Amino acid sequence: MTTTATVSTSSYYTPAAPTVSTAVGEALRERTGHLFGLMGNGNAQLISHLTQAGFPYTSARHEAATVTMADAYHRSTGRIGAATTTYGAGFTNAYTALAEARLARIPLVLVVGDAPSAAQRSFDIDQTAAAAATGVTTLMAAPDNAAAITHRAFDLALQTVQPVVLAIPYDLATAPLTDPVSLDPLPAKSSWSASTPELDRVATALRTAKRPLILAGRGILLADAVAPLRELGDRLGALFMTSVMAANAFASPWDLGIAGGFTRAHRLELAQAADVVLVAGASMNAFQLRYGTLFGPDAKVIRVDNEPDAAHAQVTDYVRADLGPFLEELNPRIESIEPQGVWRERVPEVASPSFRSAEPVEDPSEFGPDGRLNPRTVVAALEDILPKERSVVMDGGHFMGWAPMYMSVPDPQAMITVGTAFQSIGLGFGSAAGVSAARPDRTTVFITGDGGGLMGLSDFETFLRTTRRGVVVVLNDSAYGAELHQYASKGLDDKAMLIDEVDFAAIGHALGAEGTKAPTLADLTTLEDWLATHDTGVFVLDVAISQKVVVEYMAASLESGNMKVAVA
Repeated sequence: MTTTATVSTSSYYTPAAPTVSTAVGEALRERTGHLFGLMGNGNAQLISHLTQAGFPYTSARHEAATVTMADAYHRSTGRIGAATTTYGAGFTNAYTALAEARLARIPLVLVVGDAPSAAQRSFDIDQTAAAAATGVTTLMAAPDNAAAITHRAFDLALQTVQPVVLAIPYDLATAPLTDPVSLDPLPAKSSWSASTPELDRVATALRTAKRPLILAGRGILLADAVAPLRELGDRLGALFMTSVMAANAFASPWDLGIAGGFTRAHRLELAQAADVVLVAGASMNAFQLRYGTLFGPDAKVIRVDNEPDAAHAQVTDYVRADLGPFLEELNPRIESIEPQGVWRERVPEVASPSFRSAEPVEDPSEFGPDGRLNPRTVVAALEDILPKERSVVMDGGHFMGWAPMYMSVPDPQAMITVGTAFQSIGLGFGSAAGVSAARPDRTTVFITGDGGGLMGLSDFETFLRTTRRGVVVVLNDSAYGAELHQYASKGLDDKAMLIDEVDFAAIGHALGAEGTKAPTLADLTTLEDWLATHDTGVFVLDVAISQKVVVEYMAASLESGNMKVAVA
């Protein structure tokens, strides 16, 4: 005999007076449009208060996904994200994702339960110190500051472009509010201006350039500087490139695509021919510079950013300045160049549709040396098969090099790579779910490898539950590909680098998705047919790719002697 207990929630979950948790919840409602979380003892009251009021909430199945969903929510919308976990293991389970957000400069607020204010219990840890070890600030909610400190967390995250932890001590979660204390205002954010000699020097270099190139990073999005920078490029007749996080920012036919290890061979030749390069709001990490081979050895490289100068070997002129004001003062100093002197006039093929298409593929063969599919031809084919109005989300791993090379996106907020800043894999299903929640108007295309896919499998179900229309592409080489190409190639035993063949399409079927295993290019027609007949749902395409094909960014890394897989 089975009995069912009925519990009335109307009185149990509604406190008689505002508490720390309800005050935090109300402030969250004012500052963000969605909460991503996983309930436990430390945040039950907060989550219940919001879900009872109908606030948009998505539950993860592993705490790491709470932060990656909030992270991806910001990357795909520009709006600040919010996540929540309980204390202890809930917090530590989210730690890798928090470190990723910190290194990737993602503003979000993580609300966590914490040890009681009086003393730690046997299972508590110093979460504030743990967060500080990643460079993340923790603010503490209390009866006299709950609402104000929540707003402060959001303000601080936005000002610093960093994640912030907001902790609720366990014994204060249900504590009634007391008279509020006032918080000191946040210090003003530092601003940086270029001097007149610096502006004149940069203007002269650009005006006299024969082959000017503008490389832009995420900084131009944060500074709302896309339009003036594109205007500058058009005046100069320059070519453009971007970082991954600024993909297609210029929406220009003169864009060479993504810089670094993701650069196509025919576009790399043009980048290396530039005589003057203006780098705006880009980090210029080793991967972004293709390990020192992105520009020619004689190129004059001018970097403008408001971050401290990192003393890059290839930078010949560094200007520390905020991009918006800098461009406002620079553009009037530069008149339009006569057409016959413009680099664009000498390379008209750049603006042709064929130059920007996925063809020709660097290696067009269908199969690799081991008889499994060549990932280059697979991803190039997917460029035309998948809907154009799409978000492309990638996990970290060897496989991720091909999508940015061959697949286009509508705007920078449609190419999301959560995990690369911290060199992590396994955060993909959560980040893809966050994108689906944030942009249900687009088809979410999630690309993962089998190693990262298995690591993040707990939130496969979250992705299916959250996604209106999506495609999971598993580039499955039955291995940890990065390790295979870096270390097995040098004689290390590959036993721990190999993974038994897993059928992710079968896993998807078990969870309610459709899909197929694809050992040949002809099998991609199954996905085409599904897309033609389904406006909703998720399709899982498990592609058996070669273990013998090395992605371009890793080949450049190995050639340079840099063994680190820098994909940030």
